[in-house]
Amino acid sequence: MTFIQIADLRKEFEMHVVGGKRVVGLDDVSFDVHDGEFLAIVGESGSGKSSLLKCLYRTYDPSAGTIRFESEAGIVDLASCSEREMLSLRGDEIGYASQFLDEIPRVPAIDVVTRPLIEDGIESQVARDVARDLLTELSLPEELHDAYPATFSGGERQRVNLARAIAPRPRLLLLDEPTSALDPDTKAAAIDLLDRYLTDETTVVGVFHNRDVVSQVADRVVILDDARLRRIVDVETYVAETADEAQGAGA
Repeated sequence: MTFIQIADLRKEFEMHVVGGKRVVGLDDVSFDVHDGEFLAIVGESGSGKSSLLKCLYRTYDPSAGTIRFESEAGIVDLASCSEREMLSLRGDEIGYASQFLDEIPRVPAIDVVTRPLIEDGIESQVARDVARDLLTELSLPEELHDAYPATFSGGERQRVNLARAIAPRPRLLLLDEPTSALDPDTKAAAIDLLDRYLTDETTVVGVFHNRDVVSQVADRVVILDDARLRRIVDVETYVAETADEAQGAGA
Protein backbone atom coordinates (compact mmCIF):
# COMPACT_ATOMS: atom_id res chain seq x y z
CA MET A 1 0.00 0.00 0.00
CA THR A 2 1.33 3.45 -0.93
CA PHE A 3 1.85 5.64 2.14
CA ILE A 4 3.58 8.59 0.46
CA GLN A 5 3.55 9.43 -3.23
CA ILE A 6 6.25 11.88 -4.30
CA ALA A 7 5.81 13.29 -7.81
CA ASP A 8 8.08 15.68 -9.76
CA LEU A 9 9.55 17.10 -6.56
CA ARG A 10 11.90 20.00 -7.16
CA LYS A 11 13.80 22.26 -4.79
CA GLU A 12 15.82 25.28 -5.89
CA PHE A 13 17.92 27.53 -3.69
CA GLU A 14 18.65 31.17 -4.46
CA MET A 15 22.25 32.04 -3.55
CA HIS A 16 22.11 35.70 -2.61
CA VAL A 17 25.84 35.88 -1.91
CA VAL A 18 26.61 35.05 -5.56
CA GLY A 19 24.25 37.44 -7.26
CA GLY A 20 21.05 35.44 -6.89
CA LYS A 21 22.32 32.36 -8.71
CA ARG A 22 19.86 29.46 -8.42
CA VAL A 23 21.11 26.04 -7.36
CA VAL A 24 19.05 22.89 -7.82
CA GLY A 25 18.84 20.74 -4.69
CA LEU A 26 16.27 18.28 -6.07
CA ASP A 27 15.43 17.85 -9.74
CA ASP A 28 12.02 16.28 -10.55
CA VAL A 29 12.27 13.41 -8.09
CA SER A 30 9.38 10.89 -8.10
CA PHE A 31 8.86 7.67 -6.11
CA ASP A 32 6.46 6.00 -3.68
CA VAL A 33 6.99 5.00 -0.05
CA HIS A 34 5.18 1.86 1.05
CA ASP A 35 3.19 1.65 4.26
CA GLY A 36 5.30 0.20 7.09
CA GLU A 37 8.59 -0.02 5.20
CA PHE A 38 12.03 1.29 6.13
CA LEU A 39 13.28 3.27 3.14
CA ALA A 40 16.92 4.37 3.10
CA ILE A 41 18.08 7.40 1.09
CA VAL A 42 21.71 7.23 -0.05
CA GLY A 43 24.01 9.19 -2.33
CA GLU A 44 27.16 11.26 -2.39
CA SER A 45 27.38 14.55 -0.48
CA GLY A 46 25.34 17.17 -2.31
CA SER A 47 23.13 14.60 -4.03
CA GLY A 48 19.97 15.97 -2.39
CA LYS A 49 19.40 13.53 0.48
CA SER A 50 18.84 16.04 3.27
CA SER A 51 16.94 18.37 0.95
CA LEU A 52 14.51 15.55 0.23
CA LEU A 53 14.00 14.82 3.92
CA LYS A 54 13.49 18.50 4.74
CA CYS A 55 10.91 18.81 1.97
CA LEU A 56 9.03 15.88 3.51
CA TYR A 57 9.11 17.60 6.91
CA ARG A 58 8.49 20.97 5.25
CA THR A 59 11.40 22.78 6.83
CA TYR A 60 12.11 23.41 3.14
CA ASP A 61 9.29 24.61 0.91
CA PRO A 62 9.41 22.59 -2.32
CA SER A 63 9.76 24.68 -5.47
CA ALA A 64 7.49 22.33 -7.42
CA GLY A 65 5.87 18.91 -7.24
CA THR A 66 3.62 17.07 -4.80
CA ILE A 67 4.05 14.89 -1.70
CA ARG A 68 0.79 13.03 -1.12
CA PHE A 69 0.80 11.70 2.46
CA GLU A 70 -1.80 9.22 3.73
CA SER A 71 -2.62 10.91 7.03
CA GLU A 72 -5.19 9.63 9.51
CA ALA A 73 -7.60 12.31 8.30
CA GLY A 74 -7.07 11.58 4.60
CA ILE A 75 -4.56 12.42 1.89
CA VAL A 76 -2.56 15.61 2.48
CA ASP A 77 -0.10 17.23 0.08
CA LEU A 78 2.86 18.01 2.31
CA ALA A 79 4.29 20.25 -0.41
CA SER A 80 1.39 22.71 -0.36
CA CYS A 81 -0.71 22.23 2.81
CA SER A 82 -1.04 25.13 5.24
CA GLU A 83 1.58 25.75 7.91
CA ARG A 84 -1.04 25.08 10.58
CA GLU A 85 -1.86 21.69 9.07
CA MET A 86 1.83 20.84 8.81
CA LEU A 87 2.43 21.76 12.45
CA SER A 88 -0.49 19.54 13.44
CA LEU A 89 0.94 16.61 11.47
CA ARG A 90 4.33 17.08 13.09
CA GLY A 91 2.69 16.96 16.50
CA ASP A 92 0.47 13.96 15.79
CA GLU A 93 1.90 11.80 13.01
CA ILE A 94 5.36 12.81 11.75
CA GLY A 95 8.59 12.59 13.72
CA TYR A 96 12.03 13.86 12.72
CA ALA A 97 15.53 13.28 14.03
CA SER A 98 18.34 15.34 12.54
CA GLN A 99 22.05 14.85 13.10
CA PHE A 100 22.04 17.69 15.62
CA LEU A 101 19.96 18.35 18.74
CA ASP A 102 18.50 21.85 18.84
CA GLU A 103 16.82 22.13 22.21
CA ILE A 104 15.89 24.82 24.72
CA PRO A 105 18.81 25.53 27.09
CA ARG A 106 18.60 24.21 30.66
CA VAL A 107 16.06 21.50 29.82
CA PRO A 108 17.21 18.09 31.15
CA ALA A 109 17.64 15.27 28.64
CA ILE A 110 14.81 13.23 30.13
CA ASP A 111 12.41 16.16 29.74
CA VAL A 112 13.44 16.57 26.10
CA VAL A 113 12.37 12.97 25.44
CA THR A 114 9.32 13.12 27.72
CA ARG A 115 7.75 16.24 26.21
CA PRO A 116 6.30 14.73 22.99
CA LEU A 117 4.78 11.88 25.01
CA ILE A 118 3.07 14.27 27.42
CA GLU A 119 1.84 16.30 24.46
CA ASP A 120 0.27 13.05 23.20
CA GLY A 121 -1.67 12.79 26.45
CA ILE A 122 0.50 10.22 28.23
CA GLU A 123 0.62 10.56 32.02
CA SER A 124 3.79 12.30 33.21
CA GLN A 125 5.33 9.46 35.23
CA VAL A 126 4.62 6.91 32.51
CA ALA A 127 6.21 9.24 29.95
CA ARG A 128 9.30 9.68 32.13
CA ASP A 129 9.63 5.91 32.56
CA VAL A 130 9.49 5.43 28.77
CA ALA A 131 12.06 8.20 28.29
CA ARG A 132 14.46 6.69 30.84
CA ASP A 133 14.14 3.26 29.25
CA LEU A 134 14.94 4.65 25.79
CA LEU A 135 17.91 6.68 26.99
CA THR A 136 19.23 3.65 28.88
CA GLU A 137 18.86 1.40 25.83
CA LEU A 138 20.82 3.97 23.85
CA SER A 139 23.61 3.73 26.45
CA LEU A 140 23.25 7.28 27.74
CA PRO A 141 24.67 7.11 31.30
CA GLU A 142 22.00 7.45 33.99
CA GLU A 143 23.75 10.44 35.55
CA LEU A 144 23.17 12.34 32.29
CA HIS A 145 19.41 11.75 32.18
CA ASP A 146 18.78 14.79 34.36
CA ALA A 147 21.62 16.86 32.91
CA TYR A 148 21.39 19.50 30.18
CA PRO A 149 22.11 18.27 26.62
CA ALA A 150 23.89 21.55 25.87
CA THR A 151 26.80 20.13 27.89
CA PHE A 152 26.83 16.76 26.06
CA SER A 153 29.14 15.41 23.39
CA GLY A 154 27.87 15.12 19.82
CA GLY A 155 27.16 11.42 20.20
CA GLU A 156 25.30 11.92 23.48
CA ARG A 157 23.18 14.68 21.98
CA GLN A 158 22.43 12.48 19.00
CA ARG A 159 21.13 9.74 21.30
CA VAL A 160 18.77 12.19 23.02
CA ASN A 161 17.57 13.38 19.63
CA LEU A 162 16.85 9.84 18.45
CA ALA A 163 15.06 8.91 21.66
CA ARG A 164 12.86 12.01 21.40
CA ALA A 165 11.92 11.20 17.80
CA ILE A 166 11.00 7.55 18.31
CA ALA A 167 9.37 7.85 21.76
CA PRO A 168 5.84 8.65 20.49
CA ARG A 169 6.04 5.99 17.74
CA PRO A 170 5.01 8.37 14.92
CA ARG A 171 3.27 7.03 11.82
CA LEU A 172 6.08 8.55 9.73
CA LEU A 173 9.60 8.85 11.12
CA LEU A 174 12.21 10.86 9.21
CA LEU A 175 15.86 10.23 10.14
CA ASP A 176 18.77 12.35 8.93
CA GLU A 177 22.01 10.49 9.69
CA PRO A 178 20.77 9.56 13.19
CA THR A 179 23.82 7.42 14.06
CA SER A 180 26.64 9.39 12.39
CA ALA A 181 28.30 10.46 15.68
CA LEU A 182 27.88 7.14 17.51
CA ASP A 183 30.64 4.65 18.27
CA PRO A 184 30.18 1.09 16.94
CA ASP A 185 28.64 -0.33 20.14
CA THR A 186 26.17 2.53 20.58
CA LYS A 187 25.35 2.46 16.87
CA ALA A 188 24.50 -1.23 17.17
CA ALA A 189 22.27 -0.46 20.18
CA ALA A 190 20.49 2.27 18.22
CA ILE A 191 19.86 -0.04 15.26
CA ASP A 192 18.56 -2.75 17.57
CA LEU A 193 16.25 -0.25 19.28
CA LEU A 194 14.84 0.96 15.97
CA ASP A 195 14.17 -2.64 15.01
CA ARG A 196 12.46 -3.58 18.29
CA TYR A 197 10.67 -0.37 19.30
CA LEU A 198 9.15 0.62 15.98
CA THR A 199 6.41 -1.62 14.59
CA ASP A 200 4.85 -1.92 11.14
CA GLU A 201 2.65 1.02 12.15
CA THR A 202 5.67 3.31 11.69
CA THR A 203 7.01 4.01 8.22
CA VAL A 204 10.64 5.19 8.22
CA VAL A 205 12.48 7.29 5.65
CA GLY A 206 16.11 7.73 6.63
CA VAL A 207 19.23 9.33 5.17
CA PHE A 208 22.39 7.28 5.70
CA HIS A 209 26.03 7.23 4.60
CA ASN A 210 26.97 3.97 6.30
CA ARG A 211 26.41 0.93 4.09
CA ASP A 212 26.42 -1.46 7.07
CA VAL A 213 23.62 0.46 8.78
CA VAL A 214 21.55 0.45 5.59
CA SER A 215 22.05 -3.30 5.20
CA GLN A 216 20.68 -3.89 8.72
CA VAL A 217 17.63 -1.62 8.74
CA ALA A 218 16.35 -0.95 5.21
CA ASP A 219 13.79 -2.72 3.06
CA ARG A 220 14.49 -0.65 -0.07
CA VAL A 221 17.09 1.95 -1.01
CA VAL A 222 16.60 5.19 -2.94
CA ILE A 223 19.81 6.22 -4.69
CA LEU A 224 20.21 9.93 -5.48
CA ASP A 225 22.87 11.41 -7.71
CA ASP A 226 23.37 15.11 -8.50
CA ALA A 227 19.89 16.05 -7.20
CA ARG A 228 18.14 13.41 -9.31
CA LEU A 229 16.74 9.98 -8.58
CA ARG A 230 19.07 7.42 -10.10
CA ARG A 231 17.03 4.35 -9.12
CA ILE A 232 15.38 2.38 -6.32
CA VAL A 233 16.57 -1.11 -5.39
CA ASP A 234 15.83 -3.67 -2.70
CA VAL A 235 18.37 -3.74 0.11
CA GLU A 236 19.84 -7.09 -0.99
CA THR A 237 20.68 -5.65 -4.42
CA TYR A 238 22.17 -2.52 -2.84
CA VAL A 239 24.37 -4.54 -0.49
CA ALA A 240 25.59 -6.80 -3.30
CA GLU A 241 26.36 -3.89 -5.63
CA THR A 242 28.15 -1.80 -3.03
CA ALA A 243 30.19 -4.82 -1.97
CA ASP A 244 31.31 -5.24 -5.58
CA GLU A 245 32.17 -1.53 -5.78
CA ALA A 246 34.18 -1.73 -2.57
CA GLN A 247 36.11 -4.72 -3.87
CA GLY A 248 36.75 -2.92 -7.14
CA ALA A 249 38.03 0.17 -5.33
CA GLY A 250 40.40 -1.95 -3.29
CA ALA A 251 41.74 -3.87 -6.25
